[in-house]
Amino acid sequence: MKAFKVFSPGVLTTYQDLGRRGYRQFGIPISGAMDTFALRAANLMVGNRESETGLEVTLMGLKMVSLRPALIAVTGADLNFTINSEYHPPWKRFSLKAGDVIHFQNRRSGLRAYLAVHGGFLTQSFMGSGSVFQRGLMGTPLKKDELLEVDRSEEENYPGSPEFQHEPFAYVAGQSQIRVILGPQAERFTEEGLAAFLSSPYKIKSQSDRMAYRLEGTRITHRGKADIISEPLLPGAIQVPNDGNPIILMADGQTTGGYAKIANVISADLPVLAQRIPGEALRFGPVDLDAAYNAMEERNRLLLHLKEDLPSP
Repeated sequence: MKAFKVFSPGVLTTYQDLGRRGYRQFGIPISGAMDTFALRAANLMVGNRESETGLEVTLMGLKMVSLRPALIAVTGADLNFTINSEYHPPWKRFSLKAGDVIHFQNRRSGLRAYLAVHGGFLTQSFMGSGSVFQRGLMGTPLKKDELLEVDRSEEENYPGSPEFQHEPFAYVAGQSQIRVILGPQAERFTEEGLAAFLSSPYKIKSQSDRMAYRLEGTRITHRGKADIISEPLLPGAIQVPNDGNPIILMADGQTTGGYAKIANVISADLPVLAQRIPGEALRFGPVDLDAAYNAMEERNRLLLHLKEDLPSP
C-alpha cells in the first residue's frame, strides 16, 4: 500500500532494520540501523515489532507527503522535524492525514533520526533483511519522487491514536564518554599509547561514515608493528593503524581486518556513537564486561518502560 511520496530524499535516507545476521563468514556485514536503540523505540511507539524496517534519516533534508492516514513515530536526533511546517521534537508519535507534509529541515542535535510507521515499510529483502548496504549493492538510498509502501492492507481499519511524547533519552547529547573494553590486542601498545587513548580527546574526521568512524588526535604508539594476522571484526572494534589514529568499525564495517585493536566500544554505546557528528571530540572510558552487560540491560529496561507507558495505538 503506497503511503508516502518523496519530495526530497535528504543527505542520506535509507531503509534500515536490525540488520542481517549469519553471513559474516561470507564477508557480509550486519548493517542495520546505526542507532538500534532509536529504531527499536520508534517501532514500539507505533505498535510494531522492534525489528521492523524504518527510515534512517541522516543530518537533514528528507521531505515527504503522506498519501493516506498513517501512524508514525520519530526518534533519535533532533533534525528540526516539521509537519506542515510546524516543528515537533523527537521521541513523539503522530497521526498523519492524507496530504500532510513531513520534513526534516536541519540539524539541532544528534546526527541520525528514525521514522517508523505502523505496519512497517515494505522493502526489498536481501539475505533476510531490508537494510540498505550500498557498498554491497543491497538497496539504495531514497530517491526524489519515490513512492514508499507500508505493510498494511487497504481494508485494515486505521486505528488512530492520540499524540504521545516521551522525554528525550539523554544519550543523544548527554553522555560525555564512550565506554570501551580494552583488548583484544591492548598488549601491542605502549603504556604511553594506552594512556593517550584513555586520556586524550579524539576528533571525528569528515571521512567517517556508516562503515567506520575515523578519528584524529594524540598519536597512539605501538610496541612494534601495527599489522597483525587478519582476524574477524565486529561493530565497535577500534583498530589503530600505523599513523596512530584510531578507527572505529560501525554497522557497515568490514568483517575482517589486520590492524591491532586497542579496545571495543560496548554495545550499549554504539547508539551513542552513532549520534556524534564529524568535528566532534570523543573521550573513551574503560569498563569491564559486567559493566557492559549491565549497560545493555539498562538500555533494554528503558525500552520496556517506554512500552509500558504507551497508550494503545
